[in-house]
Amino acid sequence: MSAAKKLVRILATRSGEAIELAFATEGGGTVKVLASEEQIDQLVDELEDILNSPSDSDDA
Repeated sequence: MSAAKKLVRILATRSGEAIELAFATEGGGTVKVLASEEQIDQLVDELEDILNSPSDSDDA
């Protein structure tokens, strides 16, 4: 697996039955993925869980 890159921008658009996500990274790279609506729902749920959980800095 490649090293993590800093995210600069996210673009989302519908592409037929799928949703296309484009992740622009620092340095000018772009990664595009196609996801189903169900996958997008799962992604949103996971991100909400992360955002609503205490961060590591809250433990100090």
